[in-house]
Amino acid sequence: MSLLKHWNIFSRLKNRAGALSRMGRALRLFVPMCADVVSGRYRPVPWSAFGWMTLAFVYLVSPLDLIPEALLLIGVVDDVVIVGWLLTKVDRALDGYRRWKGIDITQEPPSRES
Repeated sequence: MSLLKHWNIFSRLKNRAGALSRMGRALRLFVPMCADVVSGRYRPVPWSAFGWMTLAFVYLVSPLDLIPEALLLIGVVDDVVIVGWLLTKVDRALDGYRRWKGIDITQEPPSRES
């Protein structure tokens, strides 16, 4: 039974690592995508990515939260969870942009400028 518990813990950690990877990818790709959209190099505009990123930013800076910051650690954790979830939505919305840039999602995005 304890082996099953250990496997479940490792499975959960692996899933969380994937979510962290998606959040990082979203943050690294959003600004270059904005530059490509503004310059007209990338069409169609991924409006859902802009919407999810706006929601993440608004939730992060808004004084209204699900759990208030007065509850020190728990109040910050809800921000991390909600914003992290929204950033994974941004990452999924950037799939078309990644394909357009030729970025393989199994590897880190290239560090070259285009």
